[in-house]
Amino acid sequence: MNEHTLKGEWNQMKGAVKQKWAELTDDDLTHIEGSRDKLVGRVQERYGHSKDDAERAVDDWRRENKY
Repeated sequence: MNEHTLKGEWNQMKGAVKQKWAELTDDDLTHIEGSRDKLVGRVQERYGHSKDDAERAVDDWRRENKY
């Protein structure tokens, strides 16, 4: 899935993101706006992951959920 498609389906994906990363706030989700890079950054910030670990977690989640 490309970045454009991710942004287009963001409203539908918010619930799944919130289930996976419960520490993300509604403001975080609004800020992310479907951007993979912004999601990686917020996961990194909220959970204290390295950038590589956050990228891996987001990419794994996207593959598992076919996003």
